[in-house]
Amino acid sequence: MALRITEACINCDVCAPACPNEAIYPGERIYEIDPARCTECVGHYDEPQCQAVCPVECCLPDPERRESREELLAKYRRLMGERGG
Repeated sequence: MALRITEACINCDVCAPACPNEAIYPGERIYEIDPARCTECVGHYDEPQCQAVCPVECCLPDPERRESREELLAKYRRLMGERGG
């Protein structure tokens, strides 16, 4: 499933550069994750990098966007095709 950033976000700026899919961006008040680009780092890393670097543990699974590992991998492949990689 795609991840989401909770209200606990402190806008520390470490998650966005860590995201290999460029899914994280500054929102109106806190950082946000574009679910169309979030693969939970499947295809890139063994764990979501935003979770690995977040000092307040506010990058959590979004229960409204459940996706299997296979669906996340298909999304990763689509995104890499868009990049030409």
